[in-house]
Amino acid sequence: MKLFAFKKRLVLLMLLASWQGQAGEATFGSGADMDKLVEVSTLLASPEKYQNEASTISGKVVKVCKKRGCWMDLATDKKYQTLTIKVPDGKMVFPMSAVGKTAYATGTLSERKLDVAQTREYLAHRAQENQTRFDPASVSEGMTVYRFSPQGVTLSD
Repeated sequence: MKLFAFKKRLVLLMLLASWQGQAGEATFGSGADMDKLVEVSTLLASPEKYQNEASTISGKVVKVCKKRGCWMDLATDKKYQTLTIKVPDGKMVFPMSAVGKTAYATGTLSERKLDVAQTREYLAHRAQENQTRFDPASVSEGMTVYRFSPQGVTLSD
């Protein structure tokens, strides 16, 4: 009987150890280069510098693409600010379980200037994705959209 109880505990410990090893981190692409870590607010303050120079950003994952897992929105170091990291469909697939985890992404920043019509279209699309209302008349000027294109991402609990 003691041998059975010992084996049962041993199996339980092995399962627990393997579960904890898997729960810590997930790597996509080449993973994040932690030597290039930059605050998102610094990156957005000088976007031209980070469009050609690889850097690593971090943030809490607040949204993930529900259709293909091709983008994540990260909460940044500034209140109410987010930055989207986007990969070509199928290159990396971010799981819905990433929401709430910390993501580290190494890549470059891209900038897209939108006119008024493009801004309305972009905001309407985002509202549809988020199932929220959008009034096109509320847009009176164009906006600039920044996206981060990673080569590697590491998710951490």
